[in-house]
Amino acid sequence: MSSTPPIKGTFNFVSLGCPKNTVDSERMLGLLAQDGYVPVQNPDGADLVIVNTCGFIDAARDESLSVIREMIDRKRAGQIRGVVVAGCLAERQKDLLLEEVPEVDQVIGVFGREEVVRAADRILGGLDEQRTIFNPAPIRALEDTARLRITPRHLAYLKVSEGCSRFCTFCAIPYMRGKHVTKSIESVVAEARELAADGVVELNLVAQDMTYYGVDLYGRPRLAELLRELDRVDGIRWIRILYNYPNYFTDELYEALSGCEKVIPYLDMPLQHINDRLLKMMNRRHTRAETEEIIRRLRRAMPGLVLRTTFIVGFPGETEAEFEELLDYVKETRFERLGVFPYSFEPDTPAAKLPGHIDEDVRTERRDRVMEAQQPIAFGFNASLVGRTVEVLIDAPAPAELGPGVWAGRSHADAPDVDGLVFVRDRDLRPGDLVPCEILSSEGYDLTARPVKGVSPRRRIRARPKPRKAPPASPFTILPG
Repeated sequence: MSSTPPIKGTFNFVSLGCPKNTVDSERMLGLLAQDGYVPVQNPDGADLVIVNTCGFIDAARDESLSVIREMIDRKRAGQIRGVVVAGCLAERQKDLLLEEVPEVDQVIGVFGREEVVRAADRILGGLDEQRTIFNPAPIRALEDTARLRITPRHLAYLKVSEGCSRFCTFCAIPYMRGKHVTKSIESVVAEARELAADGVVELNLVAQDMTYYGVDLYGRPRLAELLRELDRVDGIRWIRILYNYPNYFTDELYEALSGCEKVIPYLDMPLQHINDRLLKMMNRRHTRAETEEIIRRLRRAMPGLVLRTTFIVGFPGETEAEFEELLDYVKETRFERLGVFPYSFEPDTPAAKLPGHIDEDVRTERRDRVMEAQQPIAFGFNASLVGRTVEVLIDAPAPAELGPGVWAGRSHADAPDVDGLVFVRDRDLRPGDLVPCEILSSEGYDLTARPVKGVSPRRRIRARPKPRKAPPASPFTILPG
């Protein structure tokens, strides 16, 4: 920034939910900072607290409301002047939120994030304006440039599209974030270059429906072309692709996944179930046979592929036999990374009207059985890495109880916040280093390693000075969903 704006006030920011929400939080942080608002780490004494909420499932809504009520209590005690609630919960419960927590000063929907400065000005200026800002879903994806990032400096999330047009019967995302809108290839690449110039080594691509990228804007899927363009961005070393719906896996995409140097062999592909009847009831638009063919081709195209997926158990009407089919499939397919969730009743989704809702204890028991089957698979995969040399991206110093000179990092097999860690002992490391390491042991979901002797870590060499000082690694509250 060429000049420093006058200070208007201080604010604390709480970011809840998924990486897509993190990007929105970073955009709002950037807008506030550029307009003269100063971020502070502690809410006590701040002029404002902004809570960017998650509204995906019941547990996430409860967490969001708990944080909001905590901040309202601080406001009553005179510790803060105003509370802003933004994001998915605000969008989903726009008619109820102010009834439940009437002392909230401003409510901003998902697509009102660009007006967060106006909301802050209204509160601190005592202006008598509308307490709610809800904009319609845009026909083009919003730009996410000029962010004040809250991830570690060497990794970032890059949102390539917004919204979802799938309308799975269990999911409320299209009602909160609108239909799928693609960012242009040029816009995504420009953002990637901005992030690389800010020190990013690992680029995590996120969307609600990654493989649909381009269909609405260009008339056909163009994820393969996007990957090839991002592969050319100087400074980026890892490109990780998250949230791939099992559709639109074209020959061109398999070739790009195989041929792009920086695309690491890790894919997140939420499947939700494998039984054809339940997939149809979920409106997933693919079959078991199609899923199996996609996985077969992916593993052939990307040797050493680490595949992460998620499943839902206890969906309305799921029989014991259909659950057993899923359980057997998990054992046979041997996903390296897997999460499973009991079905969450969402009253504003089509699945809520289906017959045959299953008791909570049965849903929980089925989740536990899948995780019991998956755990030895995940542990076995980690054990198979012992003795091998892998590159480890250093994230931060390890917890103090592990002793001095120990760093926490991740291999290509580990996405930020959701997978395990690799603990590396070496004093001469720093965040953002890519270090060839010999894996010494596996401890459940985590690994221990040591750098390969005689091989220096790959470090980013900056070709030009940074335009501004980077923020601390994570001065705000970020709670993953």
